[in-house]
Amino acid sequence: MRITTVLVRLQDTTAQIRVRGAFALLIAFVALAERLGLETILGAFIAGVILRQIDGDRTLTHPQFRQKLEAIGFGIFVPVFFISSGIQFDLKSLIASPETILRVPLFLLALLLIRGLPALLYRPLIGKQRSIIAGLLQATSLSFIVAATQIGLDLGIITRATGAALIAAGLLSVLIFPIIALTLLRQNATMPDPVSVS
Repeated sequence: MRITTVLVRLQDTTAQIRVRGAFALLIAFVALAERLGLETILGAFIAGVILRQIDGDRTLTHPQFRQKLEAIGFGIFVPVFFISSGIQFDLKSLIASPETILRVPLFLLALLLIRGLPALLYRPLIGKQRSIIAGLLQATSLSFIVAATQIGLDLGIITRATGAALIAAGLLSVLIFPIIALTLLRQNATMPDPVSVS
């Protein structure tokens, strides 16, 4: 009971005891995973699962607890991850052979088909043009590709050339697809709303 009182008293002060506790848990499980020879990402995942159990309904322990963690994660760790991944991006492997360069448009097309094509299911509800726009926006992907590529490289599942081609395709998807989608959206801004299907 006394510990709970101290936690409540320190949670919104400069001590930010709950956030510090979450980081201590993260560091402990990452260190344990490293010690056991497991992937450190597994330790971070387990720490996240434990925090989820502690804060099951998002407001049980503290109303802003998750928001604070998300702010730190997206504000610090995600940019650091992308900077680190950008430093490791192997441009030489990408341009070393024509075959690797040709994989980039192939992966870009795969993104459009796999992630964008399902947007055509919206066609009866929002119309053809808007479903195409939605498909283009859905087809953008960089964060997942960077993370998956990094894991694939660490595990030796994919080559550096393939990893570079995947990341290049992801980068092009976030550069090209939104521009096309926004151009189409501006052109169709004056279009009347489609008749709703009942």
